[in-house]
Amino acid sequence: MRHSEFHRLHRIGWLRAAVLGANDGIVSTASLVIGVAAAGTTYDAILITGVAGLVAGAMSMAAGEYVSVSSQSDTEAADIARETEELATQPEHELEELTGIYTLRGLTPELARQVAIQLTAHDALGTHARDELGIIDTMNAKPVQAAFASAGTFALGAALPLLVVILASTSNIIPYVAATSLFFLAALGGLAAQAGGAGLLKGASRVAFWGVLAMAATAAVGNLFGVVTG
Repeated sequence: MRHSEFHRLHRIGWLRAAVLGANDGIVSTASLVIGVAAAGTTYDAILITGVAGLVAGAMSMAAGEYVSVSSQSDTEAADIARETEELATQPEHELEELTGIYTLRGLTPELARQVAIQLTAHDALGTHARDELGIIDTMNAKPVQAAFASAGTFALGAALPLLVVILASTSNIIPYVAATSLFFLAALGGLAAQAGGAGLLKGASRVAFWGVLAMAATAAVGNLFGVVTG
């Protein structure tokens, strides 16, 4: 019978960006809406604030992810270029370096050198990128992918509390948005945890906890300024 394995490491890049985007979309938009509603503003002002938060947040997430991941990509490219040059100019030194890495991982010096020689002959740059620099294909920085994933999932997340605002009456906006947003956050945390192989309850609770704090903080600010300006 053939042995098969299923791993989730290849999901790390897009999963992180997607969960971060959706989580921020729900938390920031729900918090904005609750804060503005707590200040006693009109329904139109609440809705406009939510829509503006969605657009601004999505663009901010896209720009932030692109810049951040681009910096990582630039660093990886620079390290790869340096390693390429060293392999061309100091092949014996690079071989010894690789041998030392495998020795530290538990191989005998003789076996470590044999492994280093064979892997170098097969794919020298790929071997050094993986074992010396820690750069692997499943973890490579992809700026454009991260930017679109973050912006898209932020917009989807932000649309959920906005939909509740549209459906709810003005007097019920705060409790409805708070309750449904907590549900959305818990569901998101649970799904993300399941996709990453973690516990469902743990993932749901840790996301919901920070959502409660954010919404409570903005509600307090809204009440404070509403009282001051009222």
